Amino acid sequence: MDAKLNLKIKIVNKIEEIPQDQWDSVFPKALENYHFFRTLDESSFEQFSFRYIFVYDNDTPIGAATCFIMDFPLDISVTGPLKSFINVVKKIFPGLINPKVVVCGLPMGPGRIGMTKAPTEVMEAVNSGLEEIAGEIKAPLIFFKDFAAEYDDTLKALLRDGFTRLESLPNTEMEINFKDFDGYLKTLSSSSREGLKRNFKKVDSKIKFDLEIVDKLEGEVLSQAYELYLQTYNNHELGFEKLPLEFFKNLSKNMPKEIKYFLWRVEGKLVTFALCLVSGDYFIDYYLGFDYTVSNQYYLYFIRFRDLLKWCIDHGIKRYEMGQTSYEPKRRLRFNFIRYYLYIKHRNPLLNFLLIPISHLMKPENFDPVFKQMNRKD
Repeated sequence: MDAKLNLKIKIVNKIEEIPQDQWDSVFPKALENYHFFRTLDESSFEQFSFRYIFVYDNDTPIGAATCFIMDFPLDISVTGPLKSFINVVKKIFPGLINPKVVVCGLPMGPGRIGMTKAPTEVMEAVNSGLEEIAGEIKAPLIFFKDFAAEYDDTLKALLRDGFTRLESLPNTEMEINFKDFDGYLKTLSSSSREGLKRNFKKVDSKIKFDLEIVDKLEGEVLSQAYELYLQTYNNHELGFEKLPLEFFKNLSKNMPKEIKYFLWRVEGKLVTFALCLVSGDYFIDYYLGFDYTVSNQYYLYFIRFRDLLKWCIDHGIKRYEMGQTSYEPKRRLRFNFIRYYLYIKHRNPLLNFLLIPISHLMKPENFDPVFKQMNRKD
């Protein structure tokens, strides 16, 4: 380590233990910011407990990372018959497939590490902080979760320290460079374009959707939206984080300028909603919920996408992010896949050696043909 540096690590349980101006001076600018992390701390997550690692050179902040502790489902990307087999194994050996893990990153969204100088030394300090946390709670595994390729050079030192790099579930986003929704439709394949037009015509001729856009959810509307969120969470085989009700309330309180709730009703009944984050010309379609008794009948997935994209076009949005999962419809809608990578290490060297072939068996491309098509294009 550079002799000129005098590094100190501070690990805290709540983001408010670090002054906001210090955190903002180091951590990358993103919608998942200091106020977002405060929301995580104030909400009652059953799956996760959060930690924040801050690195100083003497008294000057030079590095920052978020992390969380959980029982991690190693089979998160596994589907089909193998998933059923693993569910049986979980009942017999619950700690084998869902071990306790210290994860650098976020349960939702991409991993980020802030560093203003000395990236190698900062990375070593962050990794040392993760090791310290893992030792305290006796967690056998350490992950760096969902880091984009731009972090490859920064994180390559992990490979020399025994970590294995795996492809994770990709993110999806769309560059909006068309003037209206008809212009967007022209970018699609003829089969996708005609299919959407046909479905929109079929629904719009029979059903009137009332769209309301609000900055926060309260009372009965919050309860209704949360019920739809739970339906969607329970319906997804690849579900990871489960949000508590307080998350939706606290996010509106802490980030009032960035939050938009889109609510679609039919005859007064809420049938789908979207929680979105907005900043400048950047839009994240963050969380959603469907009434699955009518979702297929009303083509709700595509109706909400149409209305959100129209809103983005009307408000000068240039980048529309739609997150992970549901890759086949996003592929047909012409979202781009943004590769994420997972770095994984077992703290026992022998078990770390054995973990490598097991983790490669659980790569997303082994279970979803969309990923295989994506990799063939490289």
